[in-house]
Amino acid sequence: MAEKEVQKFPSEMVDLPSKGTMYPKDSPISSGQVEVKYMTAKEEDILTSQNLIKKGLVIEKLLDSLILTPDINTKDLILGDKNAIMVAARILAYGPEYTVEVTDPNTGNTFEHTFDLSACPFKEVPSDIDYSNNEFEMTLPASKLSVTFKLLDGIDEQEISKELKALKKLGQEAEVTTRLKRAIKSIDGNSELSVVNNFVQNMLSRDSRALREEMARITPDIDLKQEVELEGGETVTLDIPMAVEFFWPKT
Repeated sequence: MAEKEVQKFPSEMVDLPSKGTMYPKDSPISSGQVEVKYMTAKEEDILTSQNLIKKGLVIEKLLDSLILTPDINTKDLILGDKNAIMVAARILAYGPEYTVEVTDPNTGNTFEHTFDLSACPFKEVPSDIDYSNNEFEMTLPASKLSVTFKLLDGIDEQEISKELKALKKLGQEAEVTTRLKRAIKSIDGNSELSVVNNFVQNMLSRDSRALREEMARITPDIDLKQEVELEGGETVTLDIPMAVEFFWPKT
């Protein structure tokens, strides 16, 4: 891969939730940090590209343009690291205040709330997991089979998106099984694609849920939840919505 042309832009080193431990040792990502520049008019052009928006690639192209560390592509990043870079890029561009419309879960009414993106900590990952590479193992509770799996990266997400779009055109919905097929590497040591795919299609719901819960538990990520005071005075924890205002804040 050709090295990126590095110009003299203001930039910051951004820590990754994974600390870089799951990436190959010869990858710059293994340092646990990437250099991210401040947004310029060039990146605003990317954000307004209708072609990239239609293809669902606008965020990937934006982050690729902002990352200055050579030989790093967002496709190589696990989702949690990509999320952290996205939040950091937004803070560098517009500051930590993110004002967006949220919905009161009790009444369904909407109102504006300002989140503090600088107050989003990294998720605390469990200490019983070996993060030396992107390969994990668990015994499924119902079938008692041993499954080896990985955490999805940008390439997986793009392939999943393509497959789901193709299925939607056929009137089918299969997000759970599509994601599990990409995540599972072997069943009881058998890594044949046909075996994995057949297993996923007939996977017991209890096993499916347990695996997805384990993946969520061990995934390094940035915590995108914050407490919000509702109009009635009650405080609840809500997900920070990734609305259009995230990279185009209201003036």
